[in-house]
Amino acid sequence: MNFENSETQKMIAQSIRDFAKQHIAPFMMDWDENQTFPIDLFRQLGEMGFMGVLVPEKYGGSGLGYHEYITIIEEISKVDSSIGLSVAAHNSLCTNHILEFANDIQKEKWLPKLASGAWIGAWGLTEHNTGSDAGGMSTTAVKDGDYYVLNGAKNFITHGISGHIAVVVVRTGEKGDSKGMTTFVIEKGTVGFTSGKKENKLGMRASETAELIFANCRVHKDNILGEVGQGFVQALKVLDGGRISIGALSLGISKGAYEASLKYSKERIQFGKPISEFQGVSFKLADMATEIEASELLLHKAAFLKNNGEKVTKIGAMAKMFASEVCVKIANDAVQIHGGYGYTKDYPVEKFYRDAKLCTIGEGTTEIQKLVISRNILK
Repeated sequence: MNFENSETQKMIAQSIRDFAKQHIAPFMMDWDENQTFPIDLFRQLGEMGFMGVLVPEKYGGSGLGYHEYITIIEEISKVDSSIGLSVAAHNSLCTNHILEFANDIQKEKWLPKLASGAWIGAWGLTEHNTGSDAGGMSTTAVKDGDYYVLNGAKNFITHGISGHIAVVVVRTGEKGDSKGMTTFVIEKGTVGFTSGKKENKLGMRASETAELIFANCRVHKDNILGEVGQGFVQALKVLDGGRISIGALSLGISKGAYEASLKYSKERIQFGKPISEFQGVSFKLADMATEIEASELLLHKAAFLKNNGEKVTKIGAMAKMFASEVCVKIANDAVQIHGGYGYTKDYPVEKFYRDAKLCTIGEGTTEIQKLVISRNILK
């Protein structure tokens, strides 16, 4: 592996820094306070090619790989991880599920709108009573001629209200049967398809999270991705890539919190010298720098495997688990280094602290990652 960032990655990173300075940083705390999902921002990101990162150019995407994708999510998240989360969910869940499993007609119908940012995508697996136990879902799809009638609800869905299209996995067979679930693509405006409660969250507040509700929602069979009964298997494969996304999100939070702490520690004078010269602070910074380096290496190994079509389940889970746990620790230490100022909204580490925790929960908890890893190393 080449450990140096490519010229493309360097150009992407700089373009995001410039964009974030002008279009994200001045507004992010207002978005956070008011839980505003800035949908127009994502259309701008689409114009830059960041809403269809992995989508081939023939479908209007950027045609980039996972190394570049990590760079994009990381750099956005160094400024505002809420925006990073939404870009990640749109790309790796909704859009990527269609890219991986749709037929050519379906790809031509939906991918250009998603890749351009004209449409925002949602992805639904989780339900109120099924988080990690996705196989026990209750939302059903019953065949009725050329249509399926969906009833039930999905919970904790990114872009559940503002999304123009949702990829959802629902039950078409017996509960608990891994071959009893099917994936449907449902466009906004479909009769019987509505949004429910918007969650009032601790962090990631500018990334919209809400319910999807299905009440006798009729969906044509042409909106099925792949084969009937393959939804759960598809979802597991999509989540393999999604873990790289959350790892990249975690890395961005870690780097943002570390860079803010490094800067503050050099400027804050106590007992006649910068606090960075005290071992208690300098050792925290040393730990942060080392853990960031390790997170980055794991993530880019997962990206290397993904780009080469190799199995990424174990390394992806390792990268997600390690990077997410590290970002919580780094955000905590960043607040400690800032002292009382770290507990105020005048400094960025307060927000990193609130945002970080989701990374150990979303797209598979730390405990689920350990389960995935252990199964892979013990089989």
